Amino acid sequence: MRIRKKPWAEEELAQNDHVMKNAEALKGKWREYFGNDNPIYVEIGCGKGGFIRKNAEAYPHINFVGIERNLSVVAVAARRTTEELPNLALVWDDAKKLSDFFEVGEFQRLYLNFSDPWPKKRQYKRRLTYRGYLQSYREAFGDKGEIFFKTDNRNLFEFSLNEFCADNWKLSNISLDLHNSDYEGNIMTEYEEKFSAQGMPIYRLEARYGMEEEQSKDEA
Repeated sequence: MRIRKKPWAEEELAQNDHVMKNAEALKGKWREYFGNDNPIYVEIGCGKGGFIRKNAEAYPHINFVGIERNLSVVAVAARRTTEELPNLALVWDDAKKLSDFFEVGEFQRLYLNFSDPWPKKRQYKRRLTYRGYLQSYREAFGDKGEIFFKTDNRNLFEFSLNEFCADNWKLSNISLDLHNSDYEGNIMTEYEEKFSAQGMPIYRLEARYGMEEEQSKDEA
């Protein structure tokens, strides 16, 4: 099958100030880019940007970076992020390159929302909560960090619980049905809105190391 080029997507990225054209050049300079010393939170696989954009709007004291490798999808995110949001940046690239984009300790939280479950047993090392990835996140975080994880896939959630525990992360706010829990302040992704409308349970957890195990006062 021939893959059709999407010149409109490349044009959208080129014209949008929220999209980083060369994220590697910002390694160690993100606070300079944002113009402040506020915490930096990163979402891997930000999709069309609904979650990261809503967070940037709700929490102006936090800087948000959304990473998405799909050109047409991140172009939609860029198109929808035209309002003035100085605390939001989008990166079109593969999140496997986290260490290329950030110095150790430069960001404090990672969001993994509705990641590809890679359901076949032989694919387990591709899952973003596989312990190999968790260890790479630790290296990027430095002394401390936290991961907020949500999925609609129970098998992936159970796998992730085991991986976090095996890598000695402290877990809290574990939910097997987020929208019928007492958790407050949840901000939904596009996938989450779709799945919850169909009555599907949403699974969620928070994983931390090197910091007090307490419920975050910030967004979900």
